[in-house]
Order: sequence, then C-alpha cells, then structure tokens
Amino acid sequence: MGLSVSVFGLGYVGSVSAACFASMGHKVIGVDVSRAKVEMLDSGRTPIIEARMSELVAEAKRASRLHATTDATEAVLNSDVSFVCVGTPSLKNGKLDLSHIESVAREIGGAIRQKKSAHVFVLRSTVLPGTTGTVALPILEKESGKKCGRDFTVCYNPEFMREGSAVADFLNPPYTILGASDKNHLAPLRELYKDLPAQLYETTIPVAEMVKYFSNCYHALKIGFANEMGTMCKHLGVDAQEVTKIFTSDTKLNISPAYLSPGFAFGGSCLPKDLRAITYKAKELDLKLPVLESLMPSNAVHIDRAVDMVMSTGKKKIAQLGLSFKAGTDDLRESPQVQLIKRLMGEGLEVRIWDEDVSLGRLAGANRQYIEEVIPHIGSVLTADLESVMRSAEVVILGNNSASRERLAQYLRPDQIVIDLIHLDRTKRPEGAKAYEGICW
Repeated sequence: MGLSVSVFGLGYVGSVSAACFASMGHKVIGVDVSRAKVEMLDSGRTPIIEARMSELVAEAKRASRLHATTDATEAVLNSDVSFVCVGTPSLKNGKLDLSHIESVAREIGGAIRQKKSAHVFVLRSTVLPGTTGTVALPILEKESGKKCGRDFTVCYNPEFMREGSAVADFLNPPYTILGASDKNHLAPLRELYKDLPAQLYETTIPVAEMVKYFSNCYHALKIGFANEMGTMCKHLGVDAQEVTKIFTSDTKLNISPAYLSPGFAFGGSCLPKDLRAITYKAKELDLKLPVLESLMPSNAVHIDRAVDMVMSTGKKKIAQLGLSFKAGTDDLRESPQVQLIKRLMGEGLEVRIWDEDVSLGRLAGANRQYIEEVIPHIGSVLTADLESVMRSAEVVILGNNSASRERLAQYLRPDQIVIDLIHLDRTKRPEGAKAYEGICW
C-alpha cells in the first residue's frame, strides 16, 4: 500500500513528480491555481509535453491513483506528504522570487491547522540555502498555529530532472537527496523513494538546498568551458570533436572528482602558464573567452580571501607550513603560498616558514636561484625545524599536507588558531587548537 501524496505546482517538475509517484503505486493529488492544468490532469491528460508523460498520466488515472484539484485544503487533508514544486523565477535584479513558495506555504499551513494527524511538508523547488528554514517554516508555523517537529515536519528534496528526459531522470536519478533537521523526519520519504535505483543521501536541509546550486552552476561552467575551448579549436583549425573525445576519456583527472575539493588557489608550472597562453592567443584571434579569462582573476581573489582570514584573527605571529604549491615537491614556480606569504609580510606580520621539501640547504638550480634572487626575504625565514616554527606562532597556516596529523599534534597548543588551506580530511586534521577553520568551509 503506497502513501498519499499531494503535489503543489503542475509545471514540469510537479507534473512529472505526480505522474511518477503515481506510477510507483502511490495515491497522488495534483494541485495548481490553473484550472486548465487541473482539468487536464484530472481527466488523464498530461498538462505538459514530455516523453512518456501521456502514458503515465493515462495509466495512473485508469488505476485511480491520480487526481487533481485547485483546493489546497482538500489536498492536504487527504494526503500524508505535500511536495511543493512551484516556480522560483528571477526578479530583474537576479534575486529569486519566492512569492509562489510563500503563497503555497500559507495555504498548506492553513490546511495543517485543520488536520488532526501529522503532515510532511517537502520543498522541491530550487531555493538558496536557508530558504526552507527561514521562509517556508515560519509561515507554516504561523498559519497552522502548530510546531514544526511536533505537529508537522519540514524537509527538502531537490530534483535533478532535465526537460525532454524528465521521466527517465525521475525514475533513474543520479542520486536522491533528502534534507531534514532530524533524520527521523525522513521516514515517509525513504518509503516513497525506496524502489528507485540510486544512492540515497540523508543530510541537513541547507546541504540539500546547496547541492542543487552546486550541480547547476557546475553544469553551466562545463557548457561555457566546452564552448570556449571549441571556439579556440575552430579558429586554430583543430578538430574539436576529436579533442573532446580524447579529453572526456580521462576519468582519472578530467571527468572525475579530481580538483573538485574546495581549497586554496592553484599554482605550479603548468596551470597559470597555460591559461595565460590560451587567453593571449584568443586575444590575437580577436576572440572573447570570458570563462577562461576569468580564471586567473578568480585565483587571485582566492589568495585575497586567505590574506583576509589571517588578518581577521588580529594575530601577528604566523607559522606557514608548506611553501611549494604541492607537498612532495620543491617547485616554487607560481606557488600561491609564496604569494600569500609576501602579502602577509607586506602587512607587517611576523611569518616563519617550514617545508621539509624546501630548504636552502637542499635546493639547487632554478628553485634556489628563485629564493635567493626573487624572494630573499622569504628565504631568511625558512627553516627545516618544525618545532621552532610552531613554538613562536599564534596562527598556523596549513599550506600543504607535508606535516602529518601526529607530527602536528606534538607541537600544537590550545591557544593557537589553525587555518587550513588544503581541506584536510576530517580524519587527518590535527586536534588541540583553539580554533580550526578552512578557507572554503
């Protein structure tokens, strides 16, 4: 026996959600202010053009599992769970218009006031983190006169459906994400989604809200990146399809989680140099490639953020652990750690540096020459003695992961602040500091 579900908003997301839940054996009531949409769905016809929707809606209607109404109270009183799938369009200034969510929350809240049994409110519309808790929840409590967590529950469940393949995406999603302040509130949603072949994540509401934006912004970035690189290929007489075929076959670095862990700025001998080369060539060809052109300025701003984090502590004595752009190397070329240290020293802070792979006694060639000629002031505060660097510090910056958790624990004091620029895994973070903060988390 399935659950009783009401779906508010019969656009693409709502209509597909209603039809798919009904196809999974649940009793569904669709709700919309548009009488035309309601009449279509209630008569077994799909209100949208989408693959497989006509057959799903007709079949669900024949099985008496799908009904539609303009009466929000009727829908809530006759369902266990309400999914809100209304639009959140942009205002002229780019801000989200939340008026539809507010209106539906008022209707559902008013209906919950009349309901004796518990009800589950699930926001599915795309909203910025904090919206469910600060916009929808207060309205529900005010209109119902009841308390969230006691008389009703609030969850967030983002959708990952593409127009044209929405039904297939619903029934076979990349993952299912359920957000709630208490995982016990998710029991009805677990039951709803138990037969879908996807990894199910149970998390907080803000995380669930943010995953949707993380996904969509990355998709937009990928399209913009591919279009700009394809444009360069065309103007250079290179086969863009062949390049893309080879590029996407690399699932170790290119199409993978690699480089997607928020942390510090990039550096080294390759990325900055190659970005400059490709954007310079674009200018020679009179091409505008704003995505690629934005990457070096974005990287510089990230160094600014690190400087601001250190300065905001109000401390003067800084230990920088890691000088090279990556642990296990002595390569200082375009190291963002070097740029950070120069900025901090320019602000009058007392900086001491430890890097077991970078010491004047071991360096030779270009790296030694770089320190002696370009950054001699940094060379003078560089040491291989980790204990002495830690002993004098008020703030400890983890610039790379050269020092192990156990080694750091030997010297870390309760009065010190740790700033992590490398996004260490929780199991590898040293304990014992007064505060521990990451640059992106």
